[in-house]
Amino acid sequence: MRPIQEIAERLDLTAADLMTYGEYMAKLRLPVLRQNADRPAGRIILVSAINPTRAGEGKTTVSIGLAQGMQRLGARVALALREPSLGPIFGIKGGGAGGGRCQLEPSTRINMHFTGDMHAIGAAHNLLAALVDNAVHFRSELDLEHRQVFWRRVLDVNDRALRQAVIGLGGRLNGVPRETGFDITAASEVMGILCLAEDLADLKRRLGNILVGFDRAGAPVTAGRLKATGAMAALLHDAILPNLVQSSEGVPALVHGGPFGNIAHGCNSVIATKSAAARAEYVVTEAGFGFDLGAEKFFDLKCRSAGIWPSAVVLVVTVRALRTHGGGNPDTGGTVEEIRAGMEHLYHHVESVQAFGFEPVITINRFAGDREADLAAIEAGCREHGLNVARFDGFERGGTGGESLADAVIQAAARPRPPARFLYALDESPERKILAVASTIYGASEVVYSRAALKDLERIRTLGYEQLPICIAKTHLSLSSDPARVGHQDGFELPVESVRICAGVGYLLALTGDIVTMPGLSATPAAQRIDLSDDGEVLGV
Repeated sequence: MRPIQEIAERLDLTAADLMTYGEYMAKLRLPVLRQNADRPAGRIILVSAINPTRAGEGKTTVSIGLAQGMQRLGARVALALREPSLGPIFGIKGGGAGGGRCQLEPSTRINMHFTGDMHAIGAAHNLLAALVDNAVHFRSELDLEHRQVFWRRVLDVNDRALRQAVIGLGGRLNGVPRETGFDITAASEVMGILCLAEDLADLKRRLGNILVGFDRAGAPVTAGRLKATGAMAALLHDAILPNLVQSSEGVPALVHGGPFGNIAHGCNSVIATKSAAARAEYVVTEAGFGFDLGAEKFFDLKCRSAGIWPSAVVLVVTVRALRTHGGGNPDTGGTVEEIRAGMEHLYHHVESVQAFGFEPVITINRFAGDREADLAAIEAGCREHGLNVARFDGFERGGTGGESLADAVIQAAARPRPPARFLYALDESPERKILAVASTIYGASEVVYSRAALKDLERIRTLGYEQLPICIAKTHLSLSSDPARVGHQDGFELPVESVRICAGVGYLLALTGDIVTMPGLSATPAAQRIDLSDDGEVLGV
Protein backbone atom coordinates (compact mmCIF):
# COMPACT_ATOMS: atom_id res chain seq x y z
CA MET A 1 0.00 0.00 0.00
CA ARG A 2 1.06 3.55 -0.73
CA PRO A 3 0.69 6.31 1.89
CA ILE A 4 -2.73 7.90 1.48
CA GLN A 5 -1.15 11.30 0.73
CA GLU A 6 0.48 9.77 -2.35
CA ILE A 7 -2.88 8.42 -3.51
CA ALA A 8 -4.48 11.83 -2.88
CA GLU A 9 -1.91 13.52 -5.13
CA ARG A 10 -3.24 11.48 -8.07
CA LEU A 11 -6.52 13.37 -7.59
CA ASP A 12 -4.83 16.78 -7.18
CA LEU A 13 -5.45 16.70 -3.44
CA THR A 14 -3.01 17.88 -0.77
CA ALA A 15 -2.49 16.76 2.81
CA ALA A 16 -4.51 19.79 3.93
CA ASP A 17 -7.52 18.43 1.99
CA LEU A 18 -7.57 15.21 4.04
CA MET A 19 -8.81 14.08 7.44
CA THR A 20 -6.55 11.07 7.91
CA TYR A 21 -7.30 7.79 9.69
CA GLY A 22 -3.80 6.35 10.03
CA GLU A 23 -1.44 5.86 7.09
CA TYR A 24 -3.83 4.42 4.50
CA MET A 25 -7.32 5.90 4.98
CA ALA A 26 -8.69 9.43 4.90
CA LYS A 27 -11.81 11.51 4.40
CA LEU A 28 -12.05 14.49 2.07
CA ARG A 29 -12.63 17.68 4.05
CA LEU A 30 -15.74 19.76 3.48
CA PRO A 31 -14.00 22.59 1.53
CA VAL A 32 -12.86 20.03 -1.08
CA LEU A 33 -16.47 19.08 -1.80
CA ARG A 34 -17.29 22.72 -2.48
CA GLN A 35 -14.26 23.11 -4.76
CA ASN A 36 -15.27 20.04 -6.79
CA ALA A 37 -18.37 21.80 -8.11
CA ASP A 38 -16.17 24.12 -10.19
CA ARG A 39 -14.20 21.34 -11.90
CA PRO A 40 -15.20 19.61 -15.17
CA ALA A 41 -16.66 16.12 -14.70
CA GLY A 42 -15.05 12.97 -16.02
CA ARG A 43 -16.82 10.05 -17.67
CA ILE A 44 -18.77 7.68 -15.40
CA ILE A 45 -18.60 3.93 -16.10
CA LEU A 46 -21.41 1.88 -14.52
CA VAL A 47 -20.71 -1.77 -13.68
CA SER A 48 -23.75 -4.02 -13.27
CA ALA A 49 -24.52 -7.72 -13.75
CA ILE A 50 -27.10 -10.37 -14.54
CA ASN A 51 -29.04 -11.82 -11.61
CA PRO A 52 -26.40 -13.39 -9.36
CA THR A 53 -26.14 -16.64 -7.47
CA ARG A 54 -26.20 -16.38 -3.67
CA ALA A 55 -22.41 -16.07 -3.59
CA GLY A 56 -22.38 -13.07 -5.96
CA GLU A 57 -20.65 -12.76 -9.32
CA GLY A 58 -17.81 -10.39 -8.39
CA LYS A 59 -19.00 -6.94 -9.53
CA THR A 60 -16.75 -5.19 -7.02
CA THR A 61 -13.76 -7.30 -8.08
CA VAL A 62 -14.50 -6.50 -11.74
CA SER A 63 -14.94 -2.79 -10.99
CA ILE A 64 -11.56 -2.65 -9.25
CA GLY A 65 -9.83 -4.75 -11.91
CA LEU A 66 -11.36 -2.62 -14.67
CA ALA A 67 -10.03 0.55 -13.04
CA GLN A 68 -6.60 -1.07 -12.60
CA GLY A 69 -6.62 -2.13 -16.26
CA MET A 70 -7.56 1.40 -17.35
CA GLN A 71 -4.74 2.79 -15.23
CA ARG A 72 -2.29 0.38 -16.91
CA LEU A 73 -3.46 1.74 -20.28
CA GLY A 74 -2.60 5.26 -19.15
CA ALA A 75 -6.05 6.53 -18.14
CA ARG A 76 -6.53 8.86 -15.16
CA VAL A 77 -9.13 6.81 -13.29
CA ALA A 78 -10.77 6.64 -9.88
CA LEU A 79 -13.22 4.27 -8.21
CA ALA A 80 -16.48 5.27 -6.52
CA LEU A 81 -17.82 2.27 -4.59
CA ARG A 82 -20.07 1.35 -1.67
CA GLU A 83 -18.91 0.58 1.85
CA PRO A 84 -19.37 -3.03 3.00
CA SER A 85 -22.05 -3.84 5.57
CA LEU A 86 -21.23 -6.10 8.51
CA GLY A 87 -24.40 -8.07 7.76
CA PRO A 88 -23.14 -9.80 4.58
CA ILE A 89 -19.57 -9.91 5.90
CA PHE A 90 -20.58 -12.07 8.87
CA GLY A 91 -23.40 -13.70 6.92
CA ILE A 92 -22.55 -15.15 3.50
CA LYS A 93 -19.84 -13.12 1.78
CA GLY A 94 -17.15 -12.88 4.46
CA GLY A 95 -16.04 -9.58 2.91
CA GLY A 96 -17.16 -6.84 0.54
CA ALA A 97 -13.97 -5.14 -0.66
CA GLY A 98 -13.20 -7.12 -3.82
CA GLY A 99 -10.99 -10.16 -4.00
CA GLY A 100 -7.69 -11.65 -5.12
CA ARG A 101 -5.48 -9.02 -6.77
CA CYS A 102 -8.42 -6.64 -7.15
CA GLN A 103 -9.14 -5.45 -3.63
CA LEU A 104 -9.70 -2.21 -1.80
CA GLU A 105 -6.96 -1.63 0.75
CA PRO A 106 -6.66 -1.82 3.71
CA SER A 107 -9.35 -4.44 3.08
CA THR A 108 -9.72 -5.69 6.65
CA ARG A 109 -10.18 -2.17 8.04
CA ILE A 110 -12.67 -1.33 5.28
CA ASN A 111 -14.67 -4.50 6.01
CA MET A 112 -14.58 -4.08 9.80
CA HIS A 113 -15.87 -0.61 10.88
CA PHE A 114 -13.85 1.46 8.35
CA THR A 115 -14.14 5.13 9.41
CA GLY A 116 -17.31 4.59 11.45
CA ASP A 117 -19.86 5.76 8.85
CA MET A 118 -22.17 2.78 9.36
CA HIS A 119 -22.21 3.31 13.12
CA ALA A 120 -22.93 7.03 12.73
CA ILE A 121 -25.85 6.26 10.42
CA GLY A 122 -27.19 3.67 12.88
CA ALA A 123 -26.83 6.14 15.77
CA ALA A 124 -28.67 8.90 13.88
CA HIS A 125 -31.45 6.50 12.90
CA ASN A 126 -31.86 5.12 16.43
CA LEU A 127 -31.73 8.60 17.98
CA LEU A 128 -34.81 9.45 15.93
CA ALA A 129 -36.47 6.21 17.11
CA ALA A 130 -35.75 7.15 20.73
CA LEU A 131 -37.18 10.65 20.19
CA VAL A 132 -40.32 9.13 18.64
CA ASP A 133 -40.95 6.85 21.62
CA ASN A 134 -40.09 9.67 24.01
CA ALA A 135 -42.77 11.84 22.40
CA VAL A 136 -45.29 9.01 22.75
CA HIS A 137 -44.30 8.42 26.39
CA PHE A 138 -44.70 12.06 27.41
CA ARG A 139 -47.79 12.59 25.23
CA SER A 140 -46.17 15.59 23.57
CA GLU A 141 -48.12 18.22 21.67
CA LEU A 142 -47.51 16.20 18.51
CA ASP A 143 -50.09 13.71 19.81
CA LEU A 144 -48.38 10.76 18.12
CA GLU A 145 -50.58 7.68 17.75
CA HIS A 146 -48.34 4.83 18.91
CA ARG A 147 -50.16 2.34 16.67
CA GLN A 148 -49.35 4.59 13.68
CA VAL A 149 -45.58 4.80 14.27
CA PHE A 150 -43.65 2.93 11.59
CA TRP A 151 -40.09 4.19 12.22
CA ARG A 152 -38.18 1.06 13.27
CA ARG A 153 -34.68 0.66 14.71
CA VAL A 154 -31.57 -0.59 12.89
CA LEU A 155 -28.57 -2.84 13.52
CA ASP A 156 -25.66 -3.61 11.19
CA VAL A 157 -25.76 -7.37 11.82
CA ASN A 158 -28.03 -9.98 10.27
CA ASP A 159 -30.47 -11.05 13.01
CA ARG A 160 -33.81 -12.57 12.00
CA ALA A 161 -34.99 -12.70 15.65
CA LEU A 162 -35.30 -8.91 15.62
CA ARG A 163 -37.52 -8.58 12.55
CA GLN A 164 -40.58 -8.29 14.79
CA ALA A 165 -40.40 -7.10 18.40
CA VAL A 166 -42.50 -5.64 21.20
CA ILE A 167 -40.98 -2.73 23.13
CA GLY A 168 -41.99 -0.67 26.15
CA LEU A 169 -42.71 -3.66 28.40
CA GLY A 170 -42.13 -3.57 32.15
CA GLY A 171 -44.46 -0.82 33.37
CA ARG A 172 -45.16 2.86 32.75
CA LEU A 173 -41.56 3.98 33.38
CA ASN A 174 -40.38 1.96 30.37
CA GLY A 175 -42.61 3.65 27.81
CA VAL A 176 -45.70 2.67 25.87
CA PRO A 177 -45.84 -0.97 24.72
CA ARG A 178 -46.07 -1.31 20.94
CA GLU A 179 -45.02 -3.58 18.11
CA THR A 180 -41.97 -2.62 16.07
CA GLY A 181 -38.80 -4.29 14.81
CA PHE A 182 -35.30 -3.86 13.42
CA ASP A 183 -33.97 -3.36 9.89
CA ILE A 184 -30.36 -3.74 8.86
CA THR A 185 -28.49 -0.42 8.84
CA ALA A 186 -27.97 -0.58 5.08
CA ALA A 187 -31.78 -0.47 4.72
CA SER A 188 -32.09 2.66 6.87
CA GLU A 189 -33.67 5.68 5.23
CA VAL A 190 -30.86 7.69 6.83
CA MET A 191 -28.42 5.64 4.73
CA GLY A 192 -30.42 6.43 1.60
CA ILE A 193 -30.49 10.11 2.53
CA LEU A 194 -26.73 10.25 3.09
CA CYS A 195 -26.17 8.66 -0.32
CA LEU A 196 -28.46 11.02 -2.28
CA ALA A 197 -27.65 14.24 -0.39
CA GLU A 198 -25.72 16.84 -2.39
CA ASP A 199 -24.35 18.77 0.59
CA LEU A 200 -24.97 19.52 4.28
CA ALA A 201 -27.99 21.73 3.59
CA ASP A 202 -29.57 19.03 1.43
CA LEU A 203 -28.77 16.42 4.09
CA LYS A 204 -30.60 18.42 6.78
CA ARG A 205 -33.55 19.11 4.49
CA ARG A 206 -33.97 15.43 3.72
CA LEU A 207 -33.54 14.38 7.36
CA GLY A 208 -36.27 16.82 8.37
CA ASN A 209 -38.64 15.31 5.78
CA ILE A 210 -38.43 11.78 7.23
CA LEU A 211 -41.95 10.54 7.96
CA VAL A 212 -42.05 8.59 11.23
CA GLY A 213 -45.80 8.14 11.75
CA PHE A 214 -49.12 9.91 12.15
CA ASP A 215 -50.89 11.76 14.94
CA ARG A 216 -54.38 10.93 16.20
CA ALA A 217 -55.91 13.22 13.59
CA GLY A 218 -54.13 11.35 10.80
CA ALA A 219 -51.64 14.14 10.04
CA PRO A 220 -48.04 13.14 9.20
CA VAL A 221 -45.34 13.52 11.85
CA THR A 222 -41.82 14.15 10.55
CA ALA A 223 -38.34 14.26 12.06
CA GLY A 224 -38.49 18.01 11.57
CA ARG A 225 -41.62 18.30 13.73
CA LEU A 226 -39.86 16.18 16.38
CA LYS A 227 -36.94 18.68 16.29
CA ALA A 228 -34.58 15.80 15.58
CA THR A 229 -32.91 17.18 12.44
CA GLY A 230 -30.06 19.09 14.06
CA ALA A 231 -28.93 16.30 16.37
CA MET A 232 -29.13 13.70 13.60
CA ALA A 233 -27.07 15.91 11.28
CA ALA A 234 -24.52 16.44 14.07
CA LEU A 235 -24.05 12.68 14.37
CA LEU A 236 -23.42 12.56 10.61
CA HIS A 237 -20.94 15.47 10.49
CA ASP A 238 -18.04 13.19 9.52
CA ALA A 239 -20.09 10.43 7.88
CA ILE A 240 -21.13 12.74 5.03
CA LEU A 241 -17.48 13.14 3.99
CA PRO A 242 -16.36 10.54 1.40
CA ASN A 243 -13.60 8.10 2.32
CA LEU A 244 -10.41 7.87 0.27
CA VAL A 245 -8.55 4.54 0.06
CA GLN A 246 -6.75 2.66 -2.73
CA SER A 247 -6.96 -0.50 -4.80
CA SER A 248 -4.37 -3.29 -4.86
CA GLU A 249 -2.51 -1.38 -7.59
CA GLY A 250 -2.90 2.10 -6.16
CA VAL A 251 -6.02 3.34 -7.98
CA PRO A 252 -7.67 6.06 -5.85
CA ALA A 253 -11.01 4.85 -4.49
CA LEU A 254 -13.74 6.96 -2.91
CA VAL A 255 -15.71 4.42 -0.87
CA HIS A 256 -18.79 5.93 0.70
CA GLY A 257 -22.28 4.80 1.67
CA GLY A 258 -23.83 1.39 1.31
CA PRO A 259 -27.62 1.16 0.79
CA PHE A 260 -28.81 -2.40 0.07
CA GLY A 261 -29.59 -3.04 -3.58
CA ASN A 262 -32.69 -5.17 -3.07
CA ILE A 263 -34.20 -3.01 -0.31
CA ALA A 264 -32.87 0.46 -1.09
CA HIS A 265 -31.25 1.99 -4.18
CA GLY A 266 -27.94 0.13 -3.90
CA CYS A 267 -25.50 2.83 -5.06
CA ASN A 268 -22.64 4.67 -3.39
CA SER A 269 -23.09 8.33 -2.44
CA VAL A 270 -23.72 11.11 -4.92
CA ILE A 271 -21.04 13.13 -3.11
CA ALA A 272 -18.41 10.42 -3.67
CA THR A 273 -19.36 9.87 -7.33
CA LYS A 274 -19.29 13.59 -8.11
CA SER A 275 -16.04 14.06 -6.19
CA ALA A 276 -14.39 11.25 -8.15
CA ALA A 277 -15.73 12.64 -11.45
CA ALA A 278 -14.32 16.07 -10.57
CA ARG A 279 -10.87 14.62 -9.96
CA ALA A 280 -10.43 11.92 -12.63
CA GLU A 281 -10.90 11.40 -16.35
CA TYR A 282 -12.88 8.19 -15.73
CA VAL A 283 -14.91 7.04 -12.72
CA VAL A 284 -15.76 3.37 -12.30
CA THR A 285 -18.80 2.79 -10.09
CA GLU A 286 -21.20 -0.08 -9.48
CA ALA A 287 -24.80 -0.67 -8.49
CA GLY A 288 -26.01 -3.45 -6.22
CA PHE A 289 -26.96 -6.96 -7.39
CA GLY A 290 -28.26 -7.40 -10.95
CA PHE A 291 -29.26 -4.74 -13.47
CA ASP A 292 -32.92 -5.24 -12.52
CA LEU A 293 -32.27 -3.87 -9.01
CA GLY A 294 -29.24 -1.65 -8.54
CA ALA A 295 -28.73 -0.37 -12.07
CA GLU A 296 -32.39 0.53 -12.72
CA LYS A 297 -32.31 2.49 -9.47
CA PHE A 298 -28.97 4.04 -10.43
CA PHE A 299 -30.66 5.53 -13.47
CA ASP A 300 -34.19 6.27 -12.24
CA LEU A 301 -33.26 7.38 -8.70
CA LYS A 302 -29.60 8.41 -8.37
CA CYS A 303 -29.06 9.91 -11.82
CA ARG A 304 -32.44 11.66 -11.78
CA SER A 305 -31.73 13.16 -8.35
CA ALA A 306 -28.08 14.09 -8.93
CA GLY A 307 -28.25 15.22 -12.55
CA ILE A 308 -25.54 12.79 -13.70
CA TRP A 309 -25.45 10.23 -16.54
CA PRO A 310 -22.89 7.52 -17.33
CA SER A 311 -20.88 7.22 -20.53
CA ALA A 312 -20.75 3.39 -20.65
CA VAL A 313 -22.32 0.33 -19.01
CA VAL A 314 -20.56 -2.95 -18.21
CA LEU A 315 -22.60 -6.11 -17.63
CA VAL A 316 -20.86 -8.87 -15.65
CA VAL A 317 -21.66 -12.51 -16.39
CA THR A 318 -20.18 -15.73 -15.00
CA VAL A 319 -20.32 -19.35 -16.05
CA ARG A 320 -21.96 -20.39 -12.78
CA ALA A 321 -24.69 -17.73 -12.97
CA LEU A 322 -25.56 -18.54 -16.58
CA ARG A 323 -25.62 -22.25 -15.73
CA THR A 324 -28.05 -21.50 -12.89
CA HIS A 325 -30.32 -19.51 -15.21
CA GLY A 326 -30.08 -22.31 -17.77
CA GLY A 327 -31.50 -24.82 -15.29
CA GLY A 328 -28.22 -26.36 -14.14
CA ASN A 329 -26.44 -26.69 -10.81
CA PRO A 330 -23.52 -24.22 -10.51
CA ASP A 331 -21.82 -26.31 -7.83
CA THR A 332 -21.57 -29.57 -9.74
CA GLY A 333 -20.77 -28.45 -13.27
CA GLY A 334 -22.90 -29.26 -16.27
CA THR A 335 -23.29 -28.99 -20.01
CA VAL A 336 -22.65 -26.28 -22.57
CA GLU A 337 -26.35 -26.52 -23.43
CA GLU A 338 -27.17 -25.17 -19.96
CA ILE A 339 -24.94 -22.18 -20.65
CA ARG A 340 -26.66 -21.56 -23.98
CA ALA A 341 -30.07 -21.77 -22.29
CA GLY A 342 -28.91 -19.30 -19.64
CA MET A 343 -27.89 -16.80 -22.32
CA GLU A 344 -31.57 -15.91 -22.75
CA HIS A 345 -31.37 -14.41 -19.27
CA LEU A 346 -28.39 -12.30 -20.34
CA TYR A 347 -30.18 -11.11 -23.49
CA HIS A 348 -33.08 -9.90 -21.33
CA HIS A 349 -30.69 -7.77 -19.28
CA VAL A 350 -29.13 -6.43 -22.48
CA GLU A 351 -32.57 -5.20 -23.53
CA SER A 352 -32.91 -3.50 -20.14
CA VAL A 353 -29.60 -1.70 -20.67
CA GLN A 354 -30.76 -0.65 -24.13
CA ALA A 355 -33.94 0.79 -22.61
CA PHE A 356 -31.71 3.50 -21.10
CA GLY A 357 -29.93 4.14 -24.40
CA PHE A 358 -26.73 2.08 -23.98
CA GLU A 359 -25.10 -0.87 -25.72
CA PRO A 360 -23.40 -2.73 -22.84
CA VAL A 361 -19.90 -4.15 -22.76
CA ILE A 362 -20.30 -7.77 -21.62
CA THR A 363 -17.50 -9.10 -19.45
CA ILE A 364 -17.04 -12.71 -18.40
CA ASN A 365 -15.62 -12.82 -14.87
CA ARG A 366 -13.55 -15.99 -15.06
CA PHE A 367 -13.43 -18.20 -11.98
CA ALA A 368 -10.84 -20.89 -11.32
CA GLY A 369 -12.17 -24.14 -12.75
CA ASP A 370 -14.25 -22.55 -15.53
CA ARG A 371 -14.11 -24.72 -18.64
CA GLU A 372 -12.95 -23.27 -21.93
CA ALA A 373 -15.97 -24.73 -23.75
CA ASP A 374 -18.34 -22.81 -21.45
CA LEU A 375 -16.40 -19.55 -21.82
CA ALA A 376 -16.32 -19.94 -25.59
CA ALA A 377 -20.08 -20.59 -25.68
CA ILE A 378 -20.71 -17.30 -23.86
CA GLU A 379 -18.46 -15.41 -26.27
CA ALA A 380 -20.10 -17.03 -29.30
CA GLY A 381 -23.60 -16.19 -28.02
CA CYS A 382 -22.62 -12.58 -27.44
CA ARG A 383 -21.09 -12.17 -30.88
CA GLU A 384 -24.11 -13.76 -32.55
CA HIS A 385 -26.19 -10.96 -30.99
CA GLY A 386 -23.71 -8.24 -31.93
CA LEU A 387 -22.55 -7.70 -28.35
CA ASN A 388 -19.09 -6.49 -27.39
CA VAL A 389 -17.62 -9.10 -25.03
CA ALA A 390 -14.34 -9.30 -23.12
CA ARG A 391 -12.96 -11.82 -20.64
CA PHE A 392 -11.88 -10.64 -17.19
CA ASP A 393 -9.18 -12.43 -15.21
CA GLY A 394 -8.42 -9.81 -12.60
CA PHE A 395 -8.85 -11.96 -9.51
CA GLU A 396 -5.67 -13.87 -10.39
CA ARG A 397 -3.85 -11.32 -12.57
CA GLY A 398 -4.93 -7.91 -11.25
CA GLY A 399 -4.95 -5.02 -13.71
CA THR A 400 -3.25 -7.13 -16.38
CA GLY A 401 -6.30 -9.41 -16.36
CA GLY A 402 -8.56 -6.39 -16.82
CA GLU A 403 -6.78 -4.75 -19.76
CA SER A 404 -8.94 -6.23 -22.53
CA LEU A 405 -12.08 -5.12 -20.69
CA ALA A 406 -10.51 -1.70 -20.04
CA ASP A 407 -9.76 -1.23 -23.75
CA ALA A 408 -13.36 -2.11 -24.69
CA VAL A 409 -14.75 0.25 -22.05
CA ILE A 410 -12.54 3.17 -23.10
CA GLN A 411 -13.77 2.71 -26.68
CA ALA A 412 -17.40 2.55 -25.54
CA ALA A 413 -17.02 5.67 -23.38
CA ALA A 414 -15.51 7.59 -26.30
CA ARG A 415 -18.81 7.42 -28.19
CA PRO A 416 -21.29 10.30 -27.80
CA ARG A 417 -23.01 9.94 -24.43
CA PRO A 418 -26.71 9.03 -24.77
CA PRO A 419 -29.14 11.63 -23.44
CA ALA A 420 -30.76 10.98 -20.07
CA ARG A 421 -33.73 8.64 -20.45
CA PHE A 422 -35.91 7.45 -17.56
CA LEU A 423 -38.54 4.69 -17.49
CA TYR A 424 -41.29 6.98 -16.24
CA ALA A 425 -42.16 10.61 -15.59
CA LEU A 426 -42.59 11.86 -12.04
CA ASP A 427 -46.12 13.13 -12.74
CA GLU A 428 -47.33 9.61 -13.56
CA SER A 429 -49.26 7.67 -10.91
CA PRO A 430 -47.33 5.35 -8.56
CA GLU A 431 -49.08 2.38 -10.18
CA ARG A 432 -47.90 3.39 -13.67
CA LYS A 433 -44.35 3.91 -12.39
CA ILE A 434 -44.28 0.47 -10.78
CA LEU A 435 -45.69 -1.14 -13.93
CA ALA A 436 -43.11 0.64 -16.10
CA VAL A 437 -40.26 -0.90 -14.12
CA ALA A 438 -41.94 -4.29 -13.71
CA SER A 439 -42.78 -4.71 -17.39
CA THR A 440 -39.66 -3.18 -18.97
CA ILE A 441 -36.96 -4.45 -16.59
CA TYR A 442 -38.45 -7.58 -15.00
CA GLY A 443 -40.68 -8.82 -17.84
CA ALA A 444 -43.88 -8.85 -15.75
CA SER A 445 -47.23 -8.61 -17.50
CA GLU A 446 -49.20 -7.39 -14.48
CA VAL A 447 -48.73 -5.90 -11.01
CA VAL A 448 -51.04 -7.25 -8.30
CA TYR A 449 -51.56 -5.20 -5.12
CA SER A 450 -52.49 -6.56 -1.70
CA ARG A 451 -55.25 -4.87 0.27
CA ALA A 452 -52.61 -3.25 2.50
CA ALA A 453 -50.74 -1.92 -0.54
CA LEU A 454 -53.94 -0.39 -1.97
CA LYS A 455 -54.53 1.38 1.35
CA ASP A 456 -50.94 2.60 1.29
CA LEU A 457 -51.43 4.04 -2.20
CA GLU A 458 -54.64 5.76 -1.14
CA ARG A 459 -52.83 7.43 1.77
CA ILE A 460 -49.92 8.39 -0.52
CA ARG A 461 -52.32 10.26 -2.80
CA THR A 462 -54.12 11.89 0.12
CA LEU A 463 -50.84 13.21 1.54
CA GLY A 464 -49.52 14.37 -1.84
CA TYR A 465 -46.53 12.03 -2.15
CA GLU A 466 -47.55 10.52 -5.50
CA GLN A 467 -44.96 12.63 -7.38
CA LEU A 468 -42.06 10.71 -5.81
CA PRO A 469 -40.11 8.15 -7.90
CA ILE A 470 -40.33 4.44 -7.16
CA CYS A 471 -37.83 2.12 -5.46
CA ILE A 472 -38.91 -1.52 -5.75
CA ALA A 473 -37.67 -3.96 -3.11
CA LYS A 474 -37.42 -7.47 -4.54
CA THR A 475 -35.27 -10.59 -4.48
CA HIS A 476 -31.92 -10.25 -6.26
CA LEU A 477 -31.85 -13.90 -7.36
CA SER A 478 -34.61 -13.68 -9.96
CA LEU A 479 -36.19 -11.23 -12.36
CA SER A 480 -39.47 -12.08 -10.62
CA SER A 481 -40.29 -11.75 -6.91
CA ASP A 482 -39.73 -15.50 -6.43
CA PRO A 483 -36.03 -16.37 -5.86
CA ALA A 484 -36.63 -19.89 -7.16
CA ARG A 485 -37.77 -18.66 -10.60
CA VAL A 486 -34.39 -18.35 -12.28
CA GLY A 487 -33.73 -17.88 -15.98
CA HIS A 488 -35.58 -15.71 -18.46
CA GLN A 489 -38.95 -14.63 -17.09
CA ASP A 490 -41.84 -13.22 -19.11
CA GLY A 491 -45.53 -12.62 -18.52
CA PHE A 492 -45.69 -13.18 -14.76
CA GLU A 493 -47.52 -11.29 -12.01
CA LEU A 494 -45.51 -9.09 -9.65
CA PRO A 495 -47.13 -8.98 -6.18
CA VAL A 496 -46.78 -5.71 -4.22
CA GLU A 497 -47.42 -6.30 -0.52
CA SER A 498 -46.96 -2.73 0.77
CA VAL A 499 -45.77 0.72 -0.30
CA ARG A 500 -43.81 2.81 2.20
CA ILE A 501 -43.37 6.57 2.08
CA CYS A 502 -39.65 7.42 2.27
CA ALA A 503 -40.10 11.17 2.09
CA GLY A 504 -36.63 11.97 3.40
CA VAL A 505 -34.64 10.05 0.84
CA GLY A 506 -37.28 11.00 -1.72
CA TYR A 507 -38.97 7.88 -3.08
CA LEU A 508 -41.81 5.42 -2.51
CA LEU A 509 -40.60 1.95 -1.47
CA ALA A 510 -42.71 -0.85 -2.97
CA LEU A 511 -42.09 -4.19 -1.24
CA THR A 512 -42.75 -7.28 -3.36
CA GLY A 513 -43.12 -10.94 -2.47
CA ASP A 514 -41.55 -12.05 0.81
CA ILE A 515 -38.78 -9.45 0.85
CA VAL A 516 -37.41 -8.71 4.33
CA THR A 517 -35.52 -5.65 5.54
CA MET A 518 -33.53 -7.56 8.17
CA PRO A 519 -31.62 -10.54 6.70
CA GLY A 520 -30.90 -13.67 8.72
CA LEU A 521 -27.70 -15.65 9.08
CA SER A 522 -27.20 -18.90 7.19
CA ALA A 523 -26.81 -22.29 8.86
CA THR A 524 -23.02 -21.88 8.65
CA PRO A 525 -22.43 -18.11 8.72
CA ALA A 526 -19.12 -16.58 7.68
CA ALA A 527 -18.76 -15.27 11.24
CA GLN A 528 -17.74 -18.78 12.31
CA ARG A 529 -14.67 -18.57 10.04
CA ILE A 530 -13.50 -15.11 11.17
CA ASP A 531 -10.94 -14.80 13.95
CA LEU A 532 -8.30 -12.55 15.51
CA SER A 533 -4.73 -13.87 15.72
CA ASP A 534 -2.45 -13.43 18.71
CA ASP A 535 -0.55 -10.65 16.88
CA GLY A 536 -3.77 -8.73 16.20
CA GLU A 537 -4.41 -9.77 12.57
CA VAL A 538 -8.02 -10.35 11.52
CA LEU A 539 -8.34 -13.71 9.78
CA GLY A 540 -11.00 -15.14 7.48
CA VAL A 541 -12.18 -11.87 5.85
